[in-house]
Amino acid sequence: MTARTAVPRLADIQAPIRERVDGVVDEIRRIVVSDFAPVETVNEYLLKIRGKLFRPSLLLLCDNVEGEQSPHAETLAAIVELVHLATLVHDDAVDHSVLRRGMPTVNALWSHQVAIIMGDYLYTRSLMEITRLGKLEPIQVLADAANAMTVGEMRQLSSHDALDFSEADYFRLIDSKTASLMGAACELGALTGAPAHRQALKTFGRELGLAFQIADDLLDYTADSAVTGKPTGLDLREHKVTLPLIHALPRLSPGERAEVEALFAHPEPSDAMIAGVVEIVKGQGGLEYAHAQAMECAQRASEALDGLPEGPALEALRDSIVYAIERRR
Repeated sequence: MTARTAVPRLADIQAPIRERVDGVVDEIRRIVVSDFAPVETVNEYLLKIRGKLFRPSLLLLCDNVEGEQSPHAETLAAIVELVHLATLVHDDAVDHSVLRRGMPTVNALWSHQVAIIMGDYLYTRSLMEITRLGKLEPIQVLADAANAMTVGEMRQLSSHDALDFSEADYFRLIDSKTASLMGAACELGALTGAPAHRQALKTFGRELGLAFQIADDLLDYTADSAVTGKPTGLDLREHKVTLPLIHALPRLSPGERAEVEALFAHPEPSDAMIAGVVEIVKGQGGLEYAHAQAMECAQRASEALDGLPEGPALEALRDSIVYAIERRR
């Protein structure tokens, strides 16, 4: 990977496809529109709190790698974002989360029932739209990713002792829940605009997804709520074990282990308990190890791009690797 003096902004990455990203937003609105007022009300709220369209941007950049633009790419990018949004709505309901990017979740504003139904609505609207395109391969790619995400969520729920969660378990989980959809987004972009590079771009997306998720988990230990839009230590607050803690656990003293176990046994750990465990993980090198693992995934993502046609789209994909591991929000 090339050293850079500044972390690329998402706006810089989206520059080659700026107008097409705006088109994705229009497509999202078209796909989810409903004449049933309760559904439309939640739809409007979800569109207000949607993310920055990173996955759709990757799809559009992969579509543009060879300099051409598929007429269906914006629609597929919108579908990918809706599947991602559906997953977040369901995850928030399952986890009983009350905030998402600093805003109340659907389950917090309405109910868990509404959240599950709305997640299903977004999935089914996506399915209707992708079948309308009349091509089997995109359906298979997206179905495989959606199935992987579902199995990943069930695997996480089936873990009875959080502190027994291994590094292999962690990588299996983030491959299912994050990397699968990011890989699918890049593969779909290749299908529409650069089929000769389908496998390379799929590999790029999956490795980028792994790096992205590890970096996101690191932010839970390093960033404050003003930066992340969620409380610092939220994963620990919800008794989730991620790579920094996994690395630290075998290295803990008996006293440190007792402190970690006390946090995970408490139904509502205090800020002081969370801060104490964060410091323990830092002291045992958990943050450095997780960052090194993210960098290894990033390197493999970069290598997957070797041999692709040079141009603005490829440069933006390279920048997306740096963005994924060095962003602060």
